[in-house]
Amino acid sequence: MRTTAPSDGSGTQARSAAIALLEAVLGRRRTLEEALDALPRLEPRDRGFAHLLAATVLRRLGTLDALIEPFLRRAPPDAVRHALRLGAAQLLLLGTPPHAAVGATVAAVRALPKGTAFTGLANAVLRRLATEGVAALDGLDAPRLDTPDWLWRSWHDAYGAETARAIATAHQREAPLDLTLKPGEDASVWAERLGAEVLPTGSLRLTAEARVPDLPGFVEGAWWVQDAAAALPARLLAVRPGERVIDLCAAPGGKTAQLAAAGARVTAVERAPDRAARLRENLTRLRLDAEVIEADAATWRPPEPADAVLLDAPCTATGTIRRHPDILRNKRASDVASLTAVQDAMLANAAAMLRPGGRLIYAVCSLQPEEGEGAIARSPAPLRRAPIAASELPGLPEAITSEGVLRTTPALWPARGGMDGFFAARMIRT
Repeated sequence: MRTTAPSDGSGTQARSAAIALLEAVLGRRRTLEEALDALPRLEPRDRGFAHLLAATVLRRLGTLDALIEPFLRRAPPDAVRHALRLGAAQLLLLGTPPHAAVGATVAAVRALPKGTAFTGLANAVLRRLATEGVAALDGLDAPRLDTPDWLWRSWHDAYGAETARAIATAHQREAPLDLTLKPGEDASVWAERLGAEVLPTGSLRLTAEARVPDLPGFVEGAWWVQDAAAALPARLLAVRPGERVIDLCAAPGGKTAQLAAAGARVTAVERAPDRAARLRENLTRLRLDAEVIEADAATWRPPEPADAVLLDAPCTATGTIRRHPDILRNKRASDVASLTAVQDAMLANAAAMLRPGGRLIYAVCSLQPEEGEGAIARSPAPLRRAPIAASELPGLPEAITSEGVLRTTPALWPARGGMDGFFAARMIRT
């Protein structure tokens, strides 16, 4: 767990910012990234510390509330409750010294509107947690408490009790930083330069905290950030030099970069202008060429049929909870139903873009079977399954199902730090 420290001696400003982040995510269902972008200007260390605090609370919300609740006689205002959660996270999860965690959190409560009336409560609750919290924490079923009921039931039904618990346990930790190297780069050389591990699938995994733009190879475009699981769908498409390939919902561009680096003639389609701009920036840094089109993947069509299409469809993104713990708090079961309609439309349109015999990868970074296996089962498109073989993914035979599709979960590779949850199926246009 990162332990970024605030830039000022007290850390009150960073903790106040963290309260604002929790209010935005839990009160207004904003994403944590959106809430961070809306913060007033902060010193980088304060911003990093505020993000760490808020992300820890979102990741461990059920556990923190179970620890705090016995010490509350009545419900405090939401902002005060957020401050108590932050204080408890510092004391019991982040290793902050008690005097710093209690003092700075009480100061942050005092800075809230009408917060002075609650400083005594904050001080008393946090001091009790400092002395009694560790023992109480040991007696809790944290994976279950920190997982919303609808997700727990869904994963239990889809993967069984043991894997569902392993997934929930993996979500207690932050995701490591993975990099995809440009073809032709020597993985062992870059692993040594970056202090990284070479994973069986070829990705590099950093073993220490780092600021990405400061890493060797960033400026010259030798690699790009991409979770090891996210790198698999483009690999399974197996494009050849000169092929016409379409990457739908392409931003931020990791898969586009993989396809372009393999020599394909790539058209990257992205609906959101800001995300399309980021995609272009990434391609420029990587010195890779692709046509970027701002359009809706559910309706756009190419001027001529493509040899291959990669569709990484919009989804609930429950496979990326380690990186985005706000998903635990902001997604609902109803979101799955609304997104499956979007996925079905995009898959039908993607199939129509292909020449006969053309290849299609349908992928989602979701653990919900309705968005993965269900989308393939529902599709009436003229497609036949092209099963994925275990030999195509060294070190990951357990990620290939009996139906020949890819299904990764955060519970895989536990000793290496896990990976994102992804589904991918390969199909041929008939």
